[in-house]
Amino acid sequence: MSAPIIPVALPTADDITLARESGRTLSSVSRSRAATQKIDFYDEQGGVHAVRIPTSALRLLVDVLTEIGQGNAVSIIPIHAELTTQEAADVLNVSRPFLIQLLEKGEIPFHRIGTHRRVRYQDVIAYKKRVDVARRTALEELSKQAQELGLGY
Repeated sequence: MSAPIIPVALPTADDITLARESGRTLSSVSRSRAATQKIDFYDEQGGVHAVRIPTSALRLLVDVLTEIGQGNAVSIIPIHAELTTQEAADVLNVSRPFLIQLLEKGEIPFHRIGTHRRVRYQDVIAYKKRVDVARRTALEELSKQAQELGLGY
């Protein structure tokens, strides 16, 4: 079952301001060691609706508000979601043909549904993390060599 990635619009200036304010307020509550939190919501008639949510979900909401407060659009994808090759390429910020090469080389696992390739989101993120670690390691090594050679970096 594939979870769609829905394009989202960038937040407005009002959204950014509100996200910053509400994120700061919720951040203090999300530091609690309690497993759940109770939040009161008010409807248009002033009625109160109490909702209990896991503290982990509240922390995720704070993360979302932080991103929106920085002017970023946000979408949430379940970790088990299956992506099309174009969606996976978009997550990695690479071209679809480059992603297909990665799949065919076995760099990222995939399976087929008919003639279409599907890639698990968690596999795409695992690949991204591996590449990021390799890049960081190479950069540290280059920096170390530059210092040893006195290149002034």
